[in-house]
Amino acid sequence: MRAAAGERSFSSAGRKAPREDAAAVADLEMLAMAAVAAVLPDAGPAEAWSADLLPPCVAALRRAPAEEDRRLVDLADALGLGDAELMAVALCLAADRDAEHARALAEAQAPLGGSRPLLGLAARALAPLGASVAGIAAGAAVGAGLLRLGEEAAALPERSLILPLPMLAALSGRAVAYDTVRPLEPRQIPLPASMLCEAEGRAGAMVGRARAGLVLRSADCADALAAASVVAGSLGLGLAHVAGEPPAGLAPWLMASRSLPVFMPGLGPGQRWALPRLDPYTGPWIVVTGIDGTIEADSSPDDWTLPVPATLERTELWLAAEVEPALARRAAEGFRQGAGRIAEVAARAKLNAARREARDPAWSDIILAISAGAGSLDALARRSGSAVDDEALVLPPALRDALDRLLDRARVRCTLAEGLGPAVGARYRPGVRALFVGESGTGKTLAAHWLATKLGLPLYRVDLAALTSKYIGETEKNLSAILGAAEHADVLLFFDEADALFGARTEVSDSHDRYANAQTNYLLQRIEDFDGIAVLASNSRERFDPAFTRRLDAILDFPMPEGPARRDLWTAHLGARHRLSEAELDRLAVTVDLAGGHIRSIVLAAAARATVAGRPIAWADLAPAVEEEYRKLGRPGPGLLR
Repeated sequence: MRAAAGERSFSSAGRKAPREDAAAVADLEMLAMAAVAAVLPDAGPAEAWSADLLPPCVAALRRAPAEEDRRLVDLADALGLGDAELMAVALCLAADRDAEHARALAEAQAPLGGSRPLLGLAARALAPLGASVAGIAAGAAVGAGLLRLGEEAAALPERSLILPLPMLAALSGRAVAYDTVRPLEPRQIPLPASMLCEAEGRAGAMVGRARAGLVLRSADCADALAAASVVAGSLGLGLAHVAGEPPAGLAPWLMASRSLPVFMPGLGPGQRWALPRLDPYTGPWIVVTGIDGTIEADSSPDDWTLPVPATLERTELWLAAEVEPALARRAAEGFRQGAGRIAEVAARAKLNAARREARDPAWSDIILAISAGAGSLDALARRSGSAVDDEALVLPPALRDALDRLLDRARVRCTLAEGLGPAVGARYRPGVRALFVGESGTGKTLAAHWLATKLGLPLYRVDLAALTSKYIGETEKNLSAILGAAEHADVLLFFDEADALFGARTEVSDSHDRYANAQTNYLLQRIEDFDGIAVLASNSRERFDPAFTRRLDAILDFPMPEGPARRDLWTAHLGARHRLSEAELDRLAVTVDLAGGHIRSIVLAAAARATVAGRPIAWADLAPAVEEEYRKLGRPGPGLLR
């Protein structure tokens, strides 16, 4: 609190050693009154102070607080503190802010107390305001956690009053961590104009409403926190992340630090999360979560699912990231990404350009930045950096044509519904879902990598072993997190052996069947609502639920290669490191009836033999490698060694 210069030191009588007589009691009362006078503005000299001046001085403090006292007075009004509790907090605040006040309190309370005010001293000093030891100890300030009682093994009057350090900082205009609560300063991400306008509108709807809540749903936490920052800024508040159970004293800390609490529960499909009690805090709050789950609160919160920006707004975001206009338009049209992902990719592209000593990023820098992956997905799936070009993909003409059409569909997915009828536009989603069916080694994985390479997107391979869980609801939660992150980052998700996850529903004979069918129902619905690009691979189409095929945009059958296709596969795998004749290549194509994956294994085994021998691959290297591959499959070989 403010003190007049030269008039806030305690009188010399206050510095006498305590005596066991009436004079000592008088000295103690004088010191108590002087302690109060020292924290009141315009109280006059300590020598002229009397208890009768206390009530009007406190009234003046409430009516026109100095700037450094405004947070305390506002907090006292919000908590409904009486004058006695207000001044008890002021005594603690003065002792922690000013060394002279702390020393004076220590002298006044010697030999029992230290530099923090004891309950007995506070009650005696504030008696004109109706204070009592029990009244302060059981009052709203202690009850709300604004003040704490010391843990001294003493009677109540001899226990100290403590202002927690985070509360002291908050009353001084600084927000510091408070137990499990951390001030939040989200990464500054440019948001599209429509999202900024929406955030400000949602903030306006919270003004004047007690306990107004907002649920921000997004698969990208960075986008949601950026929007939360806009909402809080519009309300003149900061952000504070509350992790776990709110600590005692959170309400006054939020009020004093002028912070808006943010909760970030990780919810899966069907899960519920109840907002913890924040009384006596009645201000706004925000929950940042994914697209699934339900938030329960006393009053229904506003619920906002952040959309992926439209093409025009994505162009503006790329331009804001200082990308050349032509490249910005190309990136916006080719990649369907959220604001946070665009900022991340643009920063990487600039770094790539700087490495080659270029001022502005080129298209190759953007592609390289995108292919580096998305950090939010790396913990959920495995990124594959393999690039597959046209020469590496050997497929029958009909299958190659179907794959080209799938590529075209993926390229125009953002604008595909424009100009079409309302029946299409009403339910159109820009996601592309394809199923690759064929025996092992027929090129399904290679084709998925080729598709990702042509689109300029990183390929993330979903690990079904890590995805599935024996705990009810966890599999759906994991899949929802992966699909949501993939939508905002715009990557290609590859599900190998997808029938293990999207298999056919069965007849219900017990609770396990009922749960398995419920899980399949959710997975089918979620993949239908997926707005990204997903490729599923399986050895058999019959293993999938019949309802699943309706939810797919393409089903491509990968047949076992015929003789001409197998010759092309041998040529594509052998390259220039061999000395086989045309006749020997023809013999391999005719007699070795294996798919491309097996041919790859054979060539690698033969290359190892030839490399050790220091020569190009020869028939003597390939023939035993073929026989070994057939033995692995449990089949008789074609007899190339004979």
